[in-house]
Amino acid sequence: MEDRIEKYAISDFMLNVGGLVLFFLDLVLDVWAVLSFYQEGAYVSMGVLIFLLLGSSVLLQIFSWLWYNYSSEEKYMYLGKYLKNRIFCGVLHVCQLGVFLRFAGVMEISLRNLKPPTAKKEGIAVYLTHDLRMLRLIKAFSENAPQLTLMITIILQREDVEWVTGLKTLGSFAAISTSLVMYHRSMRSFQKDMTWTSSLVYFLWNFLLISPRVAAIALFASTLPLGMIAVHFVCLWLALFLWAWLQETDFMDSPAGEWLYRATVALIWYFSWLNVSSGGSIGRRIIYHTMIAVDIMLLLGLWWWWNSDQDPSIFGVPALAVFLPALGGSYTVGIIMKIVNYKKFHSNKTATEESGRAPAGLEEEQSGEDVVNMPLSVGVQVPSPLPPPSPLTGAQKRTQRLADNFFS
Repeated sequence: MEDRIEKYAISDFMLNVGGLVLFFLDLVLDVWAVLSFYQEGAYVSMGVLIFLLLGSSVLLQIFSWLWYNYSSEEKYMYLGKYLKNRIFCGVLHVCQLGVFLRFAGVMEISLRNLKPPTAKKEGIAVYLTHDLRMLRLIKAFSENAPQLTLMITIILQREDVEWVTGLKTLGSFAAISTSLVMYHRSMRSFQKDMTWTSSLVYFLWNFLLISPRVAAIALFASTLPLGMIAVHFVCLWLALFLWAWLQETDFMDSPAGEWLYRATVALIWYFSWLNVSSGGSIGRRIIYHTMIAVDIMLLLGLWWWWNSDQDPSIFGVPALAVFLPALGGSYTVGIIMKIVNYKKFHSNKTATEESGRAPAGLEEEQSGEDVVNMPLSVGVQVPSPLPPPSPLTGAQKRTQRLADNFFS
């Protein structure tokens, strides 16, 4: 059976290049926003932004470092001459440069793979890309989504869109959008019918569901005390963290890493759905979206109650005219599009069933039949039984788990 995951398409290479450009552009906008807030004397906004930037960066470096350590034989890494030096690699991660190292690895193997491609090179390129895109997804919901919420909160408080807040809002939105599309392309690479239409539909329903969520949080934070949104986040995050633990996730190769992953999943769930376990996912999706819909109504209700002494409005528009058609309509249409997506574009097979086997290029190839000689008196040759497959670890395990959960 053809193993689609081994193929490294030129479109994936272009997505990686575009992602690298957006990564640096977002970094420039971050620095500009911090300096602008400092010059304006908006120290609270500056402090929150710096906390988000540093917290997300540290989280990404920890994941990146753990993943490098899980692959002791360096099978899927290409910058071997640098990565064999664990001290050097560790120093880069402490200096918050581990993600840049991964970008360099993806660019190197991608360029090498263009002339001429081999199964091993394609396997390395695919797995490097999967890990990098997972890191970008984590960054999207640990940094970009909170930043987007912060910028919209500032715009609502000032009732004005300034250059720095406007561009940072667009930059955060672009980063989230790109991360979602790239993650979807990684997961769809396990399917034989990978199309850009499915990626577009995936992006649209995510956009329609995430937008009301971010807007509700921003409205709540724009008028109520800062401590209340912090309490709301901590309480909901703890509930989501408990739910992730109850699902008995198996993504990382160490107990400590698994707990970190569950905590990160709870952070992602605060803004958007990510399936992290196989089987019975429809029920989990219904529970999650019902819970988030109730939470959105709770946040909007508290905002309304807090502003009840005056006519609640948003940029001069009555609040009800925004709540019902915009936020409520967006969430409803998003749910409908998600259902259509799962009916029309979603595969009923797991990634393992679809591909037929784990991706080659990063594992020891089995020859199919090992021939052993029987005694001369018998004079026949019979195939010896194949040894049982070893458990997946490292990049193979992460990619297979993500894809199996995605299609369950």
